[in-house]
Amino acid sequence: MATKIPGVFEKDLEDLIKKSKVLVVGAGGIGCELLKNLVLSGFSNIEIVDLDTIDVSNLNRQFLFHKQHVGKSKAQVARNSALNFNPDANIVAHHTSIISADFGVNYFKQFTLVMNALDNRAARNHVNRMCLASEVPLIESGTAGYEGQVELIKKGETKCYECDPKPAAKTYPGCTIRNTPSEPIHCIVWAKHLFNQLFGEIDADEEVSPDTEDPEAVGDAGAKAAASEATANGDVVRTSTRAWASACGYDPRKLFAKFFDADIRYLISMSDLWKTRKAPQPLVWDTLSDAVAGSSKETDGGGLKDQRVWSVAECARVFERSVRELKTKFDAAVEKDEHLVWDKDDKPAMDFVAACANIRAHVFSIPEKSRFDIKSMAGNIIPAIATSNAIVAGLVVLHAIHVLQARFSSCQTVYLRKKPNHRDQMIVPEKYLTAPNPTCPVCSPKPQRTIGLDVTKMTVAEFEEAVLKKTLNMSAMVDVMVEASGSVIISSEEGETEANNDKPLEELGVKDGAILVADDYLQQYTLRLIISHRVSARDGPEFEILDQKDLPQPPAPDAAASATDAAEEKMETNGNGNGDVGTPDSKKRKVDSSDESLPAKKVRTDEKSTDKVPEVEEVYLD
Repeated sequence: MATKIPGVFEKDLEDLIKKSKVLVVGAGGIGCELLKNLVLSGFSNIEIVDLDTIDVSNLNRQFLFHKQHVGKSKAQVARNSALNFNPDANIVAHHTSIISADFGVNYFKQFTLVMNALDNRAARNHVNRMCLASEVPLIESGTAGYEGQVELIKKGETKCYECDPKPAAKTYPGCTIRNTPSEPIHCIVWAKHLFNQLFGEIDADEEVSPDTEDPEAVGDAGAKAAASEATANGDVVRTSTRAWASACGYDPRKLFAKFFDADIRYLISMSDLWKTRKAPQPLVWDTLSDAVAGSSKETDGGGLKDQRVWSVAECARVFERSVRELKTKFDAAVEKDEHLVWDKDDKPAMDFVAACANIRAHVFSIPEKSRFDIKSMAGNIIPAIATSNAIVAGLVVLHAIHVLQARFSSCQTVYLRKKPNHRDQMIVPEKYLTAPNPTCPVCSPKPQRTIGLDVTKMTVAEFEEAVLKKTLNMSAMVDVMVEASGSVIISSEEGETEANNDKPLEELGVKDGAILVADDYLQQYTLRLIISHRVSARDGPEFEILDQKDLPQPPAPDAAASATDAAEEKMETNGNGNGDVGTPDSKKRKVDSSDESLPAKKVRTDEKSTDKVPEVEEVYLD
């Protein structure tokens, strides 16, 4: 194998390349192309970090991987394959998440530059902050179908990844998901919530049982039915979905009868919901083998197996088998004090969601989808094209060469477009580097955010998990202090402030107008948080980033004032086909889903038997 074509670069540049040490984060679609380009260009000191393993679906565009590599570490296999291009290269592979205390600021400081080939926003935010803290140039890249972009992030000279607001993830009201779905995506979100309620991390905001407090149903038969089950003090006696499922031994037919018959009959009793809608139709297991199955789509049509729509009877069989397989996995996880995480590439997990989503869609007279389509929607897959990945990876290396030569002015953001612009350009560079946003909540001199929340209801633990970690992308190594009193309400030291977890913020002196100072020691990032108290409303967001709207919005792609006529929209994938933009979420919080697939894919889990199921009574589940 050739190491590289000799004489491509002048001697001084060759020396710079040989002396450099670079970090590649992500070994997916762009990452594979990038690693190959680096070793063929003479880069010989490379580290690569990727949490993911190789899936069959990767093989059509991630050319460093082959069939025999399925299930193995992307980082390790990418390293071994890249060494075939240059056996003398020193490539170190890390099969882990870049969002780890093992990769602190001192780790980043050893590199000449960092190159991102990520597929999710949380990991991008983290690497952005680590590079700012270590003052190491970062080359950010992404593709989405035929489009893509490459940009340089350098502290003090260019805007950082978080200088521009990112599109908020699309959300759906909980009552729509639970009571009145009208689109396939509503059924898919419900099915993913059901997976978590049964096998995953339980979240009260992901309830799947009928919503008895739906504003549209207030005062009707449904509310009266709920009241009839109330105790002397007016409360409805409820049990958790998981506790109920456990009590019935996770019997697939009892689960089916509960979620697709008893719950649907209960919804129908909420008559006000169906004044302007078609009411759902309950499904009974024993009717599926004949009438329902016969009225469903053809099961033996042509095309790929995953691209045809299953009959409802098939969905029921897949539901039964997947529940049994997931229960076996769940039992093993519980023994380790763990739970399952939904993963679109895990067959039982994906089969469960596909079957549940289509059964619910049938019940509500919503068009059913193929497993392929459901996987795309549930996994938020953005089409990946090998050519786009190759072009973007090539541009990344060209930027890297400019960085080594300290020619930062030549590292303008470059866009790959689906169609030529008026100058007949498919690859469109900006004219100038874009300066940092002076009000950026990350790279400005005094980062600050205003958070609207109910201080009387939100607990310290909820604030840490939902606001600090999931929304503001802070690490576990964070201390939070009330600025006025100096009291620490959250400590990075294990157990030090554990007693505060279940207390509402108000009890610890956090009131309207209070200022909290959050110090993230891993990211070396300090953020002032101004708290604005607001009474929480039903089905409203638990909290809001109030100053998000004050950040400058990127110009529209076709705006006349656009200096380059290029779209400013970020490509949120690594060319691996997995994105985080618009991830379905029934919660009203403005939270980005964050997978680290390559950074990650947070999430994991098919099929088994038949039997008669006894009638299931109505059970109130939380």
